[in-house]
Order: sequence, then C-alpha cells, then structure tokens
Amino acid sequence: MATKARVMYDFAAEPGNNELTVSEGEIITITNPDVGGGWLEGKNSQGERGLVPTDYVEVSDCNSWKHKNLLQLFSFQIITDGTKDGISCGNSLADQAFFDALSSNTAQTSSAAKSSNQVNNASDPWSSWNIGKSGNWDNGTSGDSWATKPESAAGQRNSASNNWDTAATFGHPQAYQGPAAADDDDWDDDWDDPKSSSPSYLGYKETESSEAGGSQRGNSRAAAMKLPLNKFPGFAKPGMEQYLLAKQLAKPKEKIPIIIGDYGPMWVYPTSTFDCVVADPKKGSKMYGLKSYIEYQLTCTEWKTGKRKAEKDETVGVMIFSTMEPEAPDLDMVEIEQKCDAVGRFTKAMDDGVKELLTVGQEHWKRCTGPLPKEYQKIGKALQSLALVFSTSGYQGESDLNEAITEAGKTYEEIASLVADQPKKDLHFLMETNHEYKGFLGCFPDIIGAHKGAIERVKESDKLVATSKITPQDKQNMVKRVSTMAYALQAEMNHFHSNRIYDYNSVIRLYLEQQAQFYETIAQKLRQALSRFPVM
Repeated sequence: MATKARVMYDFAAEPGNNELTVSEGEIITITNPDVGGGWLEGKNSQGERGLVPTDYVEVSDCNSWKHKNLLQLFSFQIITDGTKDGISCGNSLADQAFFDALSSNTAQTSSAAKSSNQVNNASDPWSSWNIGKSGNWDNGTSGDSWATKPESAAGQRNSASNNWDTAATFGHPQAYQGPAAADDDDWDDDWDDPKSSSPSYLGYKETESSEAGGSQRGNSRAAAMKLPLNKFPGFAKPGMEQYLLAKQLAKPKEKIPIIIGDYGPMWVYPTSTFDCVVADPKKGSKMYGLKSYIEYQLTCTEWKTGKRKAEKDETVGVMIFSTMEPEAPDLDMVEIEQKCDAVGRFTKAMDDGVKELLTVGQEHWKRCTGPLPKEYQKIGKALQSLALVFSTSGYQGESDLNEAITEAGKTYEEIASLVADQPKKDLHFLMETNHEYKGFLGCFPDIIGAHKGAIERVKESDKLVATSKITPQDKQNMVKRVSTMAYALQAEMNHFHSNRIYDYNSVIRLYLEQQAQFYETIAQKLRQALSRFPVM
C-alpha cells in the first residue's frame, strides 16, 4: 500500500533541480522516502514526480510515526564518524543495529504517546538542542528523540527563528544553510576532523561515546560547531592573560611594524597591494538538486594557500599583538591609561554626533520627499487654477498674463519634483558615510574595554608578585606588552582619523556642491518664469 502524505506548507520547485511544486493541504504519494538530505520523492494527483522537503509534508499512513522517524534520520548530513565525506549512508554495522533498535522501540510505543510528544516538542524551540545529550541510543526514548522536530505550523516557525542548526540540517536548499553547510565541499574535506576536541568553554564536551559512528549522530550539533572553531588555537584560552602572561610568544614570519610619524604612532602600509575580484555570482546545485549553493569567480589564484595558512595561524585573537613591533620606547602606565581614556572620550562624543546627524538627515529626507514637494505642488495648482478663472472673463487683452501665470504654476510643479529627487543626489551619500562610521564606532567600546582590562591586570600584578603567583620578570613582560597594545591603539586611531578627515571632507564637499547646483537650478527656473511677466 502506497504511503500518503499531506503537504503542510507551499513549496515552489526550482527548474532543473528535479523538484515538485506542491501546495498546502495537497495529498501526495511518497514513492521514495529514502532520498536523504532532508528530501523525499513524491507524486501528486496529476502523476508528476519530484523531490519535496521532508519538513513540508506530514505522513498520514498508519505507519506514519515510523516513516517520519526514518525520514528525519536520513536528513542528518553532518556526521563525523571517520567517513571520508563526513556523510554516512547507513551501511555500517552500528547503523544497522541502530535501525533495529529503532524499529523495536517503535513497535513498543503507543501512537497516542507519540502524538503527545510531537505536540509538546512543537512548542519547545530548543527541543532539537536536546537530541542525544548522553550519547546513549539504547534506552527506550531513543526513537522519540528523533521526532523532536516540530510538526505543527507554529512549531515550524519557532524552530526556524530560534534554532539555526535546524535550518542547517532540515532547511530548504534555497535558504542559508548555516556555518557548517560548506563542510561538504570537495576542497574542504580537511576541516572534517572527527578527532578534534571542541573548546570546553563553549559548552561542548566530547564524551567517549562520540568516537563511535552510531552514537556520534546524537552529537551532530556539537560536531557542527567544533569543526571550524578548533582550527584556531588562539580561541582555546580566551582572555587577555593568554597574551600578557605567555612565557614565550609565537614568532610569526610576518611582523607589523609601528613607526612614529608626524602625528604619532602609525602603521607601515604595504608597498604592494593585493587585488581580488569576486564576480559573476550564480546559483549551482549538486547531488541531483539536494544541495544548492552560490558560486563565484575569483581572480585570485592563491586562495587555497591563504586558507591553509589561516587554519594554522597562531596569532588569532589577542595574540595578534605579538606580531607588532613598535619602533619607540615603552610607555609608562600613566601615559597608557591617559591615551586610552582620550580615545574613549572622543569615540563616544563622535558616536553621539554621528547619531544626531543621522536623525536630522532622516527628518530632512522625509520632509523633502513628503510635505515639502506637496506644498510646491499646491502652489503650482493654485496658480494654474487662477489662470483658468481669468481666462473665462472674455477680456481679449489678458491672454499673455494667463499664459505667464500658467507657466509659473508649472514651474512650481517642476520644483516639487526637483525637491523630491534631490536627497538621492546629495543627502544619500552623507547618510551612507555616517552609517558606515556609526558601525565603526560601535566596535570601539569592546576595543577600549579590552585595553582597560589589560591595564587593570597590570595594576593587579604587584599583588600577584607579592603572593608569588608570578615573577617580577613576568610583570615586566606584562608592562611591555601593554605598551605594545597602547601603540597599536594609537596607530589605529591615527589611521582612523586620517580616513575620517578624508571621507568627511569629500562627502560634505559633494553635499554642498549638489546643494548649490540644486538651488541654482531652482533660481534659473524662477527667472525664466519671471521673464514672462512684462514690467508695467
């Protein structure tokens, strides 16, 4: 007997992907539930066949609960059980044993309990985070844990908005698949390291059972998170202490020199520029349309070398300061703290000024595109109405006046159009620049907080020396490294000021030029209208 399924959500097929367009409430026949990747093959009432997302249908057969669990089982793609591609096809002995256990548990569980679990899970947006926490699939609830995907419409919406890992495993290929979606790519196999341990501070602790292929499916969420993060050793020990108290800093091949210029510490800019153009984006698909992605054309040919270098980079996070070499004597702590406070005061004041200009600019934009053009249009229509009234008098000597008044009314209507279009020519660029600097300034509180935290740690170093927790040499190293951080902050601020002066000079100059041209155009049109009225 063929398995029937009811469509819960509308789905539009994409041409060339072997997909099937279905509508909410439609009944389809499942012809192949084992397609994998969160898809199944179905046939509609017109006999058309194609792929439909598993999440979009609800199996209505008597064996619906078992089918749903099997379909959801196939939809988990990120499995780090030592397979080559990170994707298991369910052919191992552990997989077979798991299927047998799942079938036996299914037969022992009542359908009423299953329905209750599905309803409860639909209202819990965090339900999919709790899949397989213990890594033990032999208990009686192992089958139910695979059914935690929300089945109701409300549950589907909650899951989409609160669980980005659900989108990564169950989502439609048109949508963004999350940070782990790119791990299937052919050139990215070296990221799929099943032996790598996730950082403990993230809350993902790898258990012994995670080494087993069948058990590790329960930790697919943790595996998806740990794949990219464990490649960067700088995040293993978060905090400023990693840099301040390191016995021996890494010696990178490339150093970032800081020189003293005319305006203080400055970065040494590279003499050669690196050009890379990302162009011609197009949508592609693989696995017979089961996976879609966006592909780009890169003019850079050394991207793979850069990728390998980034994976082995030891100077990430706070360790970036170990690559900097100020060509100046060390600063004392009083001067360091004063300069840090000065940066904080300026960035806070500039942030307030930028926000104020944005507020005023938005109000002016609304006025120029709303009430102000309407006022000019009212003046124009009133003048044209007056000319029409004058023309009904029958007096032969006023035709020139009526035409002049009509042209004056049309001039005001043209001015209304100019006023409505003007913000796009000048205010737009000023607002864009302010939005960019608003984003830049939003980064400074964290930057200044990190520097102040380092200063506080140096202040506490005397107590640590007194209690023999660190040596006097360690304290000297801390002062020297905080001095390096201070030079880096000053160099970055001088770079920021240089760009700020150039950007605001350019954009305000453009704004004033466009404003002058705008009012000159209005004045010219008014003079033309004025010339039609003779002097009496």
